[in-house]
Amino acid sequence: MKKAILFGASGFIGSHLLLDLLDNKDYEQVSVVVRKTLGLKHPKLNELIGDYHNLQLVKEKIDADEIFITLGTTKKKTPERDQYYQIDHDYPVEAAKIAKEAGAKSVFMVSAVGANPNFNVFYIRTKGETERDILSLNFEHTCIFRPSMIMGNRKERRRLEKTLINVWTFINPLLIGKSLNKYRGIAGQDIATSIMNAAKNQEEKVKIFHWQEMTDINRE
Repeated sequence: MKKAILFGASGFIGSHLLLDLLDNKDYEQVSVVVRKTLGLKHPKLNELIGDYHNLQLVKEKIDADEIFITLGTTKKKTPERDQYYQIDHDYPVEAAKIAKEAGAKSVFMVSAVGANPNFNVFYIRTKGETERDILSLNFEHTCIFRPSMIMGNRKERRRLEKTLINVWTFINPLLIGKSLNKYRGIAGQDIATSIMNAAKNQEEKVKIFHWQEMTDINRE
């Protein structure tokens, strides 16, 4: 029986992943770090109320074998670059450091297709720097998930995103071959499922999942 800690449980992918973790018999405890209670009752759930600005305050309460990171924001929600970088880079890296110090052996993180610390586009570069800095922590196992368009119905209304999802639904079948299929849209639940499946079968020290790898592991 394992213990997991999830950062980003209130987000779109994180909310799916939380339910999957709680439902999985391999885990005896699932901790989440949240600013306020999720309002969810479950015997395995351990809510740690804390602020991502001061993660050190919850450090002593963290006890996990595996850490799952689904933190992230959007340009619309966070237009200021400094704040965006803090949420997409600083918080995930700090969370990974604290979890590793607390004994976590494996990290599973959601990034984005094309992540590259040397790229000139801010969003892609930020994701790449986050991957780079978490990889430098040298977990026994690191799994990175790089979706393109994340499909599915969200609680909040995002008009532009809804339009893009409709476009991706149309072009998805056209994105064929190794160089293009990584850009295919994938449902938030399917990403969460691929993370859970990867956690069951940890063989490689570092494994990167694009659309094809996530689809393949969900079919096994």
